[in-house]
Order: sequence, then C-alpha cells, then structure tokens
Amino acid sequence: MKGAVRRFRGLPLRSRLALLVTVAVALAVAAVAVSCWVLTRAQLRDQMDDSLRSLNVGRGYLDLTAAACNDGSTTPNAETPPGTTTVFVQIIRPDGSRCVGRDSTPVVVQNSDVEVAQHLRTQTLHDARTDRGASVRVLTQVDTDSGYTVSLARPLSEIDEPLNKLALLLTAVAGIGVIGAGAAGLWVARTGLRPVDRLTEAVEHVARTEDLNLRIPVDGDDEIARLSESFNSMTASLASSRDLQQQLIADAGHELRTPLTSLRTNIELLARSEDTGRAIPPDDRRALLASVKAQMTELASLIGDLQELSRPDAGQGGAKVQVVALHDIVETALERARLRGPELTFTADLAPWYVRAEPAALERAVVNILDNAVKFGPPGSAVEVALKGGELTVRDHGPGIPAEELPHVFDRFWRSPTARSLPGSGLGLSIVARTVRQSGGEVALASAEGGGTVASVRLPGAATPPPETPETPLEAPAGTSPG
Repeated sequence: MKGAVRRFRGLPLRSRLALLVTVAVALAVAAVAVSCWVLTRAQLRDQMDDSLRSLNVGRGYLDLTAAACNDGSTTPNAETPPGTTTVFVQIIRPDGSRCVGRDSTPVVVQNSDVEVAQHLRTQTLHDARTDRGASVRVLTQVDTDSGYTVSLARPLSEIDEPLNKLALLLTAVAGIGVIGAGAAGLWVARTGLRPVDRLTEAVEHVARTEDLNLRIPVDGDDEIARLSESFNSMTASLASSRDLQQQLIADAGHELRTPLTSLRTNIELLARSEDTGRAIPPDDRRALLASVKAQMTELASLIGDLQELSRPDAGQGGAKVQVVALHDIVETALERARLRGPELTFTADLAPWYVRAEPAALERAVVNILDNAVKFGPPGSAVEVALKGGELTVRDHGPGIPAEELPHVFDRFWRSPTARSLPGSGLGLSIVARTVRQSGGEVALASAEGGGTVASVRLPGAATPPPETPETPLEAPAGTSPG
C-alpha cells in the first residue's frame, strides 16, 4: 500500500489528476451499474413471485397427480397446467414425500415445505434446486379448493439470463464511460494546468536567465490567477530589491571614491617625500597627516553606516526588541552631542517615555539626528530637544532645508548641495528612517519658524514602564505599545 502511494506521488501532477478523475468516475459508474443490476434483479424476482401466487393449477390436475402417485405411476395422464410459462408442480405430503405432476421436473423438498404440509405455516416462498441441480423459485401453500399442499416452482434461469445480458451491457457501458472519463480527465488536467505550466516555465526562465522583468498574464480571479499575481508581485519586489542593491553599490562606490582618491594622493605625497629625500615643510606635513586622518575617519563612518543599512531587520537576525526608556537614550545621545558641539547650547525637556525597540539601533538613530543639528547649527546657537507624549523633537537654528529638498532627505546617499562640502556619507537620516519604521513610528523633517530645521520622531509607547523590566526581551513585535 505504501509503495503504491509512493508511486502515485511520484507521478506528474497532470497524470495524478487524470487518474483521480478516472477512478472517481469509474467508482461512480460501477456504483450505478451495480445498483441498476440489483434493482432489476429484485424487480424480476418480485414479478416471478407474483406470478407464482396468481397461478391456479386446477383441482382436476391435482387429483390426477395424487391418484397417479398412489398407483405408483410417475407420469399420470393429465393435462399440462395452463399458462405459457414453465411451471413445475408437485404435491407435498406431511411425511415429506412428494407427488410430481405430469411434465414437471422434481424439486427437492425442504423443511419449510413439510411444515406447510403439516399445517405449521400457511405458505413458504424460497429458492430451491431440482433433482438435477437447476435453481428454481418455489411457492408452497395449501390449495383451498382441493386441500392438497401444492408446491409450484419456476426456473430462475428465466431471470438469470436477462440479468446476465444486463450485466454484460452495463459492463460495456461502464468500460466506455471509464475510458471516456480518462480521456476527459486528461483533457481537463491539461486545460486546467496550462496556467501552472506557464508559471513553471516563467520560474524556470527566471532561474535560468535571472530576468526579473518577466510577467505572467493574469486571466480571471481564481486560485491560479492569484498565484500568477503573487508571482508577478514577487518578481517585481525582487527586481526592485535588486535595483536598490545595485543603486546602493553604485552610490557606495561613488561615495568611497572621493575619500579614497584624496587619501591615496596624500599618501603618495608622503611616500614621494620619503623616496626622494625632499622633506615636506612641517606645517604642510601636519596638514597632510590631518587630512589622512580625516579621510580615514570618513571611510570608517561610511563603512559603519553601510553595515547598519545591510543589517537584517528586527526579528530576522538582528538584536532582540526590548522595552527601553527613550528619555534615557536621548539623554545619553545628548552627552555625545555636547562633546561634538561644544560651541553650541543644548536645552532638553524630557518626559518619561517607554517604547519597544532595539536599544543600540534606537540610540544610533537619535545620535544621527543630533549630529545633523550639530553639523548645521552655527556657533553660539541653541539646539532645542524635547520629548513629550512620545514625540521627540530636535530643533536647530541653522540655514534650514529648502522645501524642494525635503522629500529627498531620507534617501540613501542624498546630500543637500549646500552640505556636500561638509563631512558625512548621506546615510545618517536613512538609518534614522529605517530604525523608526522598524519600531512602528514616524519621522519627519520640516523647516522651523524663524529659521532652522525641526526633526520630529513619534514612537508608540507609554509614559510608565510595563511590568517587565526594560532589560527583559519581549516577544511582541516592534512598534506595539507596552502594557
């Protein structure tokens, strides 16, 4: 059985569908054929029983049969019972003996026949056999006119032959039906699986050529159409992801080219000075070394930003999501910002707020926002930081961002024309947007009244910590409110 199941599963889907349709139709046809044969047989037997009950042999015939039996004659001179059908007549005595009528075939006497002769029952209707073994249908009852116990029998061959012909006919019809069902099942399987064939060819084409621009025509709204739509959506997403990856590589290469070129030039100048023995003036040498150090710092920052962007999303290999105190993270980031911008004044108004997020990623996002304020804030200006009701705002008094550039501030490697001379990779705000979205929040940049820029980050959470400690990892998805 298990081997048959394994062989069935090893067949192609089209063959399995055709085979299942054929088997289902064959079972249905067989059930109908058997039911038809059984009902016809029951009907014919009922008709034979009715004919036996309605048959009237006649007292004269029975008297002659009994007399011949008493005289020892087996073939009494009597008229054949009226009727066009073959009927075997015999008289049953209480002792079990019988008197066979003229032109009748002897039928084996059964106990039920004797019980009728002994008046233990009124009649009996059963199958029996003749002395030669032929099957007959027997009705034994007491003849009210003569008082004899008469056994009437008819050959079952009268209904067996029509039933055999009917069985042959039904078998032929069933065979034709099964063959037709197999052909129809194969046609239905081919027609129904044609969209699957197209989908298979498309998948094989994509696997062979890596052509993600292929689309499958969608007809209707059935399961195959939904599968085709899902495949088209998947290939579109993969194509978009590949384009973004290629764009990221191209942008990263472009951003790396500038610091690498500058670094290479400075190192070549230092090496040429060593090779030729021509000393570089001390001030120029210090400037070259400072430039090398700055370029190396910029490279390290760019590589770190790229690693952050390539890190898997939360719950897919990244750090675990925890309940963290956003106000503490902002306070820590402010300490780092004060070290980077000692010429700026920082004001902070922080209300408690607890969120679900990755602590390190969230801290990096807040630091990036504050770094932008430090980078563009003029010396002596103030950076205003506030955290109220789950919304973090950071306002600087720098030159601000033109309205036409605001839609691009969160794009990777995008830098405002006025900021391209400043250090940075153009990935800081992209990291901020990704981290905030992963935590279920929203981030936006806008021009502030009176000049400058205001960055706002809204994260779902609560003003009081949940029963779990902030260090306890929770299995709830990022972005849901604690408690």
